[in-house]
Amino acid sequence: MKTIRDQLIRLLLDGKMLKEKQVDQALKIQEKEGGKIRDILIREKFVTQRDLLSALSQHLGFPPLDVKRVRMDPDIISLVPKDVCRFYKVMPVSRVSNLLTLAMADPLNVFALDDIKMMCGLEIAPVIAKEEDLIQVLDDFFTPKTNIENILKEAADDEVIVGEEEQEDIDVSSLVQQSKDPPVVKLVNAFLVQSIRDKASDIHIEPFERKIRVRFRIDGVLYDVPSPPRQMHNAIVSRIKILSRLDIAERRLPQDGRFKIKLEQREIDFRVSILPSAFGEKVVLRVLDKSSLVMRLDALGLDSSALELLRKCIVQPHGMILLTGPTGSGKTTTLYSAITEINSPDLNIVTVEDPIEYLIYGVNQVQVNPNIGLTFSSGLRSILRQDPDVLLIGEIRDQETADIAIKSALTGHLVFSTLHTNDAAGAVTRLTDMGVEPFLIASSLLMTAAQRLVRCICNKCRMPASITEGVMKQSQMKIAKGEEVVFFKGKGCKDCKMTGYHGRMSLLEVLMIDSSNIDLIVNKANAREIKDVAIKNGMKTLRQIGLEQVKKGITTLEEILRVTPPD
Repeated sequence: MKTIRDQLIRLLLDGKMLKEKQVDQALKIQEKEGGKIRDILIREKFVTQRDLLSALSQHLGFPPLDVKRVRMDPDIISLVPKDVCRFYKVMPVSRVSNLLTLAMADPLNVFALDDIKMMCGLEIAPVIAKEEDLIQVLDDFFTPKTNIENILKEAADDEVIVGEEEQEDIDVSSLVQQSKDPPVVKLVNAFLVQSIRDKASDIHIEPFERKIRVRFRIDGVLYDVPSPPRQMHNAIVSRIKILSRLDIAERRLPQDGRFKIKLEQREIDFRVSILPSAFGEKVVLRVLDKSSLVMRLDALGLDSSALELLRKCIVQPHGMILLTGPTGSGKTTTLYSAITEINSPDLNIVTVEDPIEYLIYGVNQVQVNPNIGLTFSSGLRSILRQDPDVLLIGEIRDQETADIAIKSALTGHLVFSTLHTNDAAGAVTRLTDMGVEPFLIASSLLMTAAQRLVRCICNKCRMPASITEGVMKQSQMKIAKGEEVVFFKGKGCKDCKMTGYHGRMSLLEVLMIDSSNIDLIVNKANAREIKDVAIKNGMKTLRQIGLEQVKKGITTLEEILRVTPPD
């Protein structure tokens, strides 16, 4: 007798929504990691949720429902406790006599059906809905709305008054009291909550002479949000300092801190940086949502050849792997994913970071603290006495750290670290500039990789696009004779906040250190020479990988030109 899994796969194959090769890959992943086959198919992007919903509906006989279009009735919703709705991912839709229609992500969950039937004393008629839609609708319904504009109006009515910026004598008790005023508390909370819902990576609060500007960084780009009046600046900064346990009386020196909040059963960390500027203190909060981090290399959207090379290197017994790129290019996530992939009971993995962004079970993570003398170099010296197999160094910043890292790679350790350079070849010359001997670099390095994040076209408003001759010329895209390329863009919709983009993927330029470039490194060749030889030997540059994603319809030509350097 065929299982439900087999029948579902057959339905997807017959409907040409799935390929045999993808089925084999999904089954291997299920055998290795466990889990439901449908979750694996969606995670690996073999099928869309829409296709899967259609197949499940056809197979199970349950009608599909778009819960985003359902009018929420509080009396109906209240029939099932909100914690139960969120736990089982269900939503009561309507009631006719003794029959409750229940939208479910998994209508085969007999435990959910039995529990809800017992709770409300009604018969259950399941309908099937997208899991992500159910989660979003439930969050929107159960989470109190924090409208920033309304809070700003309330603050204006209450006339929150703060002392002048030029005032040298700081009344600490007054600052504390102002930071506790209801409009200030509500406004800071609103910024935090909205940043999480918008999936922002940073919040910027910037004071100017006559106003404050507040911006969220979403998918790598800054967007303005409604900003408070100028006189609220001190109170807002004081509130953030209190949350971060910083000195509210100190306004002349930079300060760094962190705090965490719980929202919708998720724990979110905020890393705080405060910097004195001409018109007051500028605040930047880095939003670290642990629930949104998927620490798996195959979930980063990497090019298949780059992923294969990276996986080949991370299983080596010793050597050094360097990731390069600007701040916010996803280097830490890639390193964490690599560490997670090789993490096992027989390896002693130690990291030294500044700061520790996410905690990984089974990995010993050390936080740098220069104030007490715990730097990357001093921490590394102590770590090497702890018999590590794998080392992760947050960043190589000076000659001493570089020297210890190189020697560690040469003495039987696998070392991961990052540098700030524009491309993969630049990492080699950067180490040389730090004073590391070229022959040591050639002997210890396994690979260097340059990383960037590019925005993906929103699937909800994706449409064909025309490209101007100027943009085509600038991109230097090569289209083979007979090759048909259809360009796409996002029109802009509610889901992508009218940007045309939703989510990001990684581009990885991988330079393998092998016989083709060892002599160049030893002879102190410049980065351009090393890169040219690597390209001749098959290395794909960031721009080339990006243009391949454009041809696949994943991103736009303009986005690739914005993010990647020319070859």
